[in-house]
Amino acid sequence: MGALVTLDLPDDSPLLTLPWIITFGPLADPAEWEPVVCGPYERPHALALAEAVVADERFMAVVEPLVPALSAEEIRGEIAASQLAAADEEARISAADLYGDFDDVLDEQDVLDEQADEPVAGPDRPQPPPVPTEAQVRAGFGRIAGLLRGR
Repeated sequence: MGALVTLDLPDDSPLLTLPWIITFGPLADPAEWEPVVCGPYERPHALALAEAVVADERFMAVVEPLVPALSAEEIRGEIAASQLAAADEEARISAADLYGDFDDVLDEQDVLDEQADEPVAGPDRPQPPPVPTEAQVRAGFGRIAGLLRGR
């Protein structure tokens, strides 16, 4: 079983309305093969497709929003926000004491370790979303194109 990584967003996040991409790559050695980027998709379609692909493979899928920046200044702003978030995360980790509580940092790895020994679905795990049909994905492309034209 592979790994799926995405943002945990509140229900009212404006990022949920953006187009989303999926980057598939090797789970172990990054030099094993070049990552494959697919999309754009609507978020539910991206999540369902990524989950379907990594369910039986040792791949990693990163599902993230595609930010349609219209200028170099907007891109610089997104980069600055990302750098600030990374610096905040690094400071939070550095501030933890040597034998402190790293649960929030390692939660994802713990989940991956547990999932390796568990079935894909069960009483504690919801069923994965259904994989969208080609027609549903194409309809999503149309909605994304409209969204980008309106920006």
